[in-house]
Amino acid sequence: MVNVNSKKSGLMLIPESILKKRHDLDDLARKRAASEQPPKKAGDSKSFYVRKPETFLARGRARRNNSTRYRRVAKKGMQKRASNKKEVAEKVIEGNGDSLTVKYQSNSVGAPFVFVVRIRDDLGAPRVVKTVLDQMRLKKEHEGVFLRYDEATRKKLHLVENFVVYGKPSKDIIKDLIERQGHGCVDNERIPLSDNTVVEQHLGEHNIICVEDMVHEIYAVGGSFDVVNQFLWPFCLMDTKTEFERRTLKLHDGKDYGDRGDAINDYLKNVL
Repeated sequence: MVNVNSKKSGLMLIPESILKKRHDLDDLARKRAASEQPPKKAGDSKSFYVRKPETFLARGRARRNNSTRYRRVAKKGMQKRASNKKEVAEKVIEGNGDSLTVKYQSNSVGAPFVFVVRIRDDLGAPRVVKTVLDQMRLKKEHEGVFLRYDEATRKKLHLVENFVVYGKPSKDIIKDLIERQGHGCVDNERIPLSDNTVVEQHLGEHNIICVEDMVHEIYAVGGSFDVVNQFLWPFCLMDTKTEFERRTLKLHDGKDYGDRGDAINDYLKNVL
């Protein structure tokens, strides 16, 4: 039934069901506002994480062991672990019912350069080890850089050998590294090498105008090796801590470390 007075006055009537719904929604909003707690200030409560005493004991023990190892290697060298001669090892490649034995150089003796990957974090590392890693531009775990493999670099790698994996990669692996994970350092900013224009703008004065020129300069250790190496941002590789990758790469909590020689190619194929 329509109200005649409201029709004459021009007012629009609202159904009773809509009014009840609005009332219920307003009532619900008031209850929610009353139940909500006022926002906490920044200094009211601080989140904290409880660490077990065993954690501090393990870190202290690791720091003492690494410090002892650093002093021993700095004084006496690597002794039996490192060799001054080229070492040859064998690996078996299994195919479709056949197996092939391949020989490869298991150390980097005689190599003009190496690719170094950091495989451990700073926990349990003494300050001197962190300093050497920073000098190599390996500030984070799973970062990799190219280095000239001279006597000075070899001594540094021996000092931090349990924190890194290194070896001489092949030319194809170097190309894959730069094309997949390559970034340039321009004004302390990380810039992707999306095309050869970026390379030509910053390395053109050294006759390096494309990625292929960078690969050749690094592999041949040319006169502009240091320039190209400084231009390249440290490579960010994959984490190898999943169970599947540990079985594939045979890395158990960083125990497999040090000089791998030509076997670094198999390692880099799995972390690219």
